[in-house]
This record gives sequence, C-alpha cells and structure tokens, in this order.
Amino acid sequence: MDLELTEEQQLLKNSARDFFEKELPKETVKELEVDELGYSTELWKKMAELGWCGLTIPEQYEGAEFGMQELVMLLDEMGRACLPGPFFSTIVLGAPIIMAAASEEQKSELLPKVASGDLILALALTEPSATYDPAGVNTSAIFDKDSYVLNGTKLFIHDAHCADYLICVAKTKVWSKPEEGISLFLVDPKSPGITITPLESIADDHQNEVSLENVKVPAANLIGKEGQAWPVMKRVLQEAAIAKCAEMIGGCDWTVETSAAYAKERVQYGHPIGAYGSIQHYLADMWIEAGMARRMTYYAAWCLDQGIPCTMEVATTKTCVNEAYKHCTRMGVQILGGIGTTHDHDIGLFYRRSRQAALLFGDTEDSLNKVAEEMSL
Repeated sequence: MDLELTEEQQLLKNSARDFFEKELPKETVKELEVDELGYSTELWKKMAELGWCGLTIPEQYEGAEFGMQELVMLLDEMGRACLPGPFFSTIVLGAPIIMAAASEEQKSELLPKVASGDLILALALTEPSATYDPAGVNTSAIFDKDSYVLNGTKLFIHDAHCADYLICVAKTKVWSKPEEGISLFLVDPKSPGITITPLESIADDHQNEVSLENVKVPAANLIGKEGQAWPVMKRVLQEAAIAKCAEMIGGCDWTVETSAAYAKERVQYGHPIGAYGSIQHYLADMWIEAGMARRMTYYAAWCLDQGIPCTMEVATTKTCVNEAYKHCTRMGVQILGGIGTTHDHDIGLFYRRSRQAALLFGDTEDSLNKVAEEMSL
C-alpha cells in the first residue's frame, strides 16, 4: 500500500477542504439540524457540479469512476465539516447497490441521475432489532400477479423523508435461512401504504421510521435476482462501515486541532493550560488515537479497492475508530472546560456525532464479535 496521495487525490482533498470552509460554516450546520429538510439544496447542487455525486459511478453512467480510497478522502473532509444531507445515503449506500445488483436498464435509468445530483436514494434496511444482520430483516415481500406486496417496519432510516426512492430490503422467502430469501426493491416513498415518521436522535441527523402496509411494488422494481441480495448487502455494509469511519476521522482531526489551539491560548494561573502535563498528555493521547484511526481507515479502504477479503480489517477499523472518536470528543470537552458543554461552541456537533456514528454499521460490541469470529474463537 502506497501511503502517499497521488496529485489527483491531493487535489480532491484540498478542494473539498476549501469548499466546505467557504460554503458550510458550523452555524449553517446547526441551522440545518432543526430544518425540516435537513440539508441545503443549493449546496447539494454545487457538490453535484463538482462531480462528487458521481465520484464512484462508472464513466459509462456519467460518473468519475474513482474508488473507495478517493471516496474516503472526500468523506474525511465531509466529516470534518459535519456535512448534513443525503450524500451518504445516496452515494455510499444507494448507488453501490444499483451498480452491483441492478439490471442494465435500471443502471442506465438511475445512475446518471445520481451522478448529476437529480436523484436521492435512501436504504431501508434496519428494523426494530437495529442490527445489520439478515436475521434482523422481517419485512416481507409477497409476489402477487405482476407486483410484490410489502409489509413491515423500518427504523432509523436516514433521509427517507427527502428520498426519491427507497431501496427496501425484504424477505421473499420467509421459511429459509436468514441470509437466504433476501431481496431488494426500488420503492416510491409516495406509494399508498407508506408512512414516514421523523425520529429524534442525538446527532439530529434526520432518521425516520418507515411503515409499509400492503405496499404494492411493480415486479420491474426488483433489484437483482429474487432472494439473492444478501451477498450484495454484505459488501455494501463493509464499504459503509469504512465510509462512516472516514467521516469520523475527519471529526477526530478537527477535535484534536481545535483542542490543541485552545490549550495554547487559554491562560490559567499565569500559563497557557497547554503547559500543564495533564493537558499535554490528554492531547498527545488524542493525537495518537486519531492517527491510528486514520491509518487503519485508509488501509481498509485500500483493501476494499484491491478486492482483498477484509472482514477482519473492517471490523478492527470500526472498533478502533468508534473508540477513538468518542475519546477525542470527550477529552476535547474536558480541555475546553465550561464552554465545551454549551451550544455556543462547535465541539458539541462533533461530540453528538461521535456517539451516533459509533452505532452505525457496526457498534464496538458487534465489531469485536466479528473480530473474535474471524479468529475462530
């Protein structure tokens, strides 16, 4: 693995940093947290014009055809900026499913619209069990003449309220092994029988409950082959875990830099607090954890790009980054003192996101279980 960024990769990272510093101040992020839509359509359009919505989409579908490493570099900067909106749902979760499983007709119809920013997708996977496991999928899809009838409840679905399509994960074979009989459907969220209810979360990241009651979906909206979707989902969830880690390491870096700058400026008893050993050790520990998290994330992204089996690497990385981000933000609040506990300081954005992100696509307990399983324990 080459640790040096190519000129093209460095340009992508630098341009993203400059763009978000100019276009997305933290005050705007706070305003969008309480906004009903949850993101800026103007900012989304600008991101699409920069080619970011089509970053990993093949050139034949009007994308840039970059890999996981470039996506991680972009998400790194998005995490630093606390970018709200449907980029993750559409580009990290939705588009790869279409690329991996959809028919050529579906790809030609959907992917150019994703690349241009004209189509927003949301993945409806998790249910009341809140697991990323096939055993947690209980939503049913029963074939009836020329359509499927879907029934079930999806929980914690990001961006369902603003999506043009839901990609719904459902069981088409009820009496089968958990990983068998899982199918994917492209569902219009405005279909009769669908109710979308906003949910509160610590990160104010616009999650929703999606209730499906006798929802008819045309057979043509089946993505891929019936009952064979889980291998696709398994790969997408691995990529999503590392993509989420990329956002988290961006937040780690912001927290370390901001805390260090404050420690150099805040004077107590005639000295900057950064002159005291305890604060120095806090910051040194944060810097080490953030660096480890970054290197593990980029290595896992490289493994995914190379097609190397990396269940162990993904689970190990998610465990490390979960704990690093939570630790960095917790210690950042300690270093900042009273101001760090108020809404006036931006660290609250990162603290809340660190807790939410650690639960997505593999919390620490789940990730440790996967590591132990890979060790044949």
